[in-house]
Amino acid sequence: MIIKNAKIIESSNIVSIIIKDEKIKKIDFDNNFQNYKDKDIIDANYNYVIAGIIDPHVHMRDPGLTQKEDFNSGSKAAARGGVTSFLDMPNTIPNTITKENLIAKKNMMIGKSYVDYGFHFGGSKADNSDDIKNIINDAASTKIFFNASTGNMLVEDDKILEKLFESSKIVTVHAEDKMADKAIEIAKKTNTPLYLCHISLESEINSLKRAKDSGMVIYGEAAPHHLFLNTEDVNKNEKNKMLLRMKPELREKSDNKALLKAILDSTIDTIGTDHAPHLISEKLEKLTFGVPSVEHSLELMLNKVNDSTMDLKLLTKIMSENASKIFGIKNKGMLKENYDADLVIIDMKDNSIIEEKDIITKSGWSPYIGFNRGGKVLTTIVRGNKVYDNAIFTDKFIGKEIIYN
Repeated sequence: MIIKNAKIIESSNIVSIIIKDEKIKKIDFDNNFQNYKDKDIIDANYNYVIAGIIDPHVHMRDPGLTQKEDFNSGSKAAARGGVTSFLDMPNTIPNTITKENLIAKKNMMIGKSYVDYGFHFGGSKADNSDDIKNIINDAASTKIFFNASTGNMLVEDDKILEKLFESSKIVTVHAEDKMADKAIEIAKKTNTPLYLCHISLESEINSLKRAKDSGMVIYGEAAPHHLFLNTEDVNKNEKNKMLLRMKPELREKSDNKALLKAILDSTIDTIGTDHAPHLISEKLEKLTFGVPSVEHSLELMLNKVNDSTMDLKLLTKIMSENASKIFGIKNKGMLKENYDADLVIIDMKDNSIIEEKDIITKSGWSPYIGFNRGGKVLTTIVRGNKVYDNAIFTDKFIGKEIIYN
C-alpha cells in the first residue's frame, strides 16, 4: 500500500508513506510515490495522516452483555472513530479475574474485531494475586476498583490490595476523590506503577501532580465526557438526567477547565474514553451508569486543535504515543518507519455536526449528537489494511491481539 499526498506532523513536506508487510517501510519526504510499485494507492489529498488512536479504556461488553455492545460492533465504532487499537476492561460476565477466564475471553474474540485489541486483567476481593503473576505478560494491566463495581471486583481489604499491587507490572484503578489518594499511597508503598483512570476532579489532578513531583511512576487519564460535558448538561432536561450518567459522574465547569489545563501541562497523560455503552431504552428505564464514546473521541478532541488550544503533535501524544509507552504496546502509537502501519486520514476542514443517523455503536446513541466535529475521520488503516474508508467498512475482521514489549 502507498499513501500519497499526505501531510504529517513530523514534516512540513507533503509525503508518501510506503507500507509493506503491515509495517511502515518508508516515509518518502519528497512524495515520490511513483517510484514504488504497488497497485493499492490511497490519495490523502493533502489531508493529515496521523498515527492510529489507541484507546486504553473501553468496555466492549463481550462476553455477557452483548445486547449493549460486542467486539464486532464496538470495534466497528472504534474504526469509524480512527481508533486502531483498544484495551478492554475486565468487568464483563464472567469477570476476567482468573487465568482461565482470560484465556477463554482471548479465544472468544479471535476473528471478531475490525481493529487490534488487548485486555486488562481484574483484581479480585478474593485475592487473585497468583493469577496476576501468571498472566503478567498477557494483559495490559491489573484493573482494581476502589469504588463500586460488578461481581468480585470491588476490593476494600488493604492487605489484599497490597498483594494485588505487589503482583502487578502496572495497576490501573477506578478510584474517585479520596480513593485516588489511597491508591497512590498503596502504589508508593509497594513501588508499583499506577494509572489513574478517568480523572474527573481538580482535587484528583492535584493529587496526581503531587505524586508525579515526588518521583512516583504514575499516570493520569481523562475521558472525553469529563472534558466536554458537565453538571449543567445533566440538568438541561429530564432525559439528560438519565442519559448523561456515568461513574465518575459529570463534574463542574471548573473541573472541565482544570482537566484541559492538566493535559496542556502534561499532568494528564492519556485520553481514555471509558466507552461504556447501554441501549438508550435501558438508560431511560432506570438509572444506568455509562455512555458510549469510542467513535467520537478523536473528532471531539480535534476541536481543541482547531481552536488553537493544543497542536496536533500534543493530541497524538496523548491519544496514541503515551498509551503505547505506558502499557508497553509493541510497535504502535507513532507514525514511524518499522512501526505497525496503523494510520488515520483526517479532514481538518470538515466541522460537520455529529448526527444520530451516523451512529455505529450497537447502543445506538451518543452524548455528542449535535456537537461539531473538529475534523472528520476519512480513512482508518490497521497494520496496512484499510478497515474504514469514506463511510465504507471492510468485510474482513483483521484485528489481532496486540503484543507487549
